[in-house]
Amino acid sequence: MKPPSQMKKNAVQISERISRASESGTTRLAKIARDFKAGGKDICQLGVGEPDFNTPGFVLEAARDAMARGETRYTDVAGTKQLRLAIAEKLRTENSAEYAPEHVIVGTGAKQLIYNALMATLNRGDEVVISAPYWVSYPEMVKIADATPVIVDCPASEGFKLSGVALEQALTDNTRWLILNSPGNPTGAVYGREDLLELADVLRRHPGVAVMCDDIYEKIVFPGSKFATMAEVAPDLWNRTLTVNGMSKSFAMTGWRVGYAAGPDELIAAMTKLQSQSTTNASSIGQAAALAALAGPNDFLDEWNEEYRRRRDLVFDRLSQIELLGLNLPQGAFYHFVSCDGMIGRRTTKTGLLANDEAVCEYLLKAGVAVVPGSAFGAPGFFRLSFAASSETLDIGCERIREAVDALA
Repeated sequence: MKPPSQMKKNAVQISERISRASESGTTRLAKIARDFKAGGKDICQLGVGEPDFNTPGFVLEAARDAMARGETRYTDVAGTKQLRLAIAEKLRTENSAEYAPEHVIVGTGAKQLIYNALMATLNRGDEVVISAPYWVSYPEMVKIADATPVIVDCPASEGFKLSGVALEQALTDNTRWLILNSPGNPTGAVYGREDLLELADVLRRHPGVAVMCDDIYEKIVFPGSKFATMAEVAPDLWNRTLTVNGMSKSFAMTGWRVGYAAGPDELIAAMTKLQSQSTTNASSIGQAAALAALAGPNDFLDEWNEEYRRRRDLVFDRLSQIELLGLNLPQGAFYHFVSCDGMIGRRTTKTGLLANDEAVCEYLLKAGVAVVPGSAFGAPGFFRLSFAASSETLDIGCERIREAVDALA
């Protein structure tokens, strides 16, 4: 046998589709922040997109009860019948969207279901329209599916939202999907009923285009805005609408990994087939917990939203006083998307020129605050700050940002 040094190198080849994709910008910065903390540095972690609240007690109790009953085995690939019934009922009563259990699939988080939908429907040469700023994974998933992401810039002056005119200009004969995220990550933008009706008018002229609505932040909407989804406002597009949601953000269940999607029969069947050959069913315990969350009391959501609103306003009041930063008040979710254009081109005493938003975020990290560069979301010149943290942590973080900006030459 040849020694290891003489064995053929690169026996394991990385596929082109994976080589085309990039590492998640949010997870990369989170790792750097964790490394800093492990080295003893005090870091205000404002880069991670998950609630800081605990999963509600009645959900935990439901999971314990399910385990005690022996509900620890495989379920149907698409999820338990009880949970899919509850999801269909939720969509009917809360979103005025009619779905039967066979139109619903449960997966290991909403993220997996978005991936499954794209993998089940896209071929080389297909296109997917994505508005920027976007959630970091949308274009990378499209690339992995051998298709092409078509990015449409939606500036702050337009509320970070896609207009009907911009959508019309982006569509081609190769367009297969439009992906909408509302409330949006990273901007907190909310598409209201009129916004969606405008986009629906365009889609009606392009019958070959489907729309995927990522509604994962549905429950986190602030006064002055009202949540709506395409299946609700344009029921005539039902047969080409996929509604994606889950338990992670609204119910503080990020680690439980339970999401769901609802759509036309053929699409859900294809997604189920793909899931049967990858992860099979979502965790049976997680599904029991999700069922309890959907069926249980939800008065705590109002309390959480009020706390998010207070934190949103705290950060806005503090950072809007800093001349080199620019803010828009988010309508939902728990992020501020902060313009740091004023910092770019400035110099620091230790690291030199701040050439771009990534350099700004590295500079702030050294100042003790972890945020995510806007370039990861397709919007250079910004950074995303999560206010899903205690008021004390946010206060400290804002002060460190102010001191770091004041120290620039």
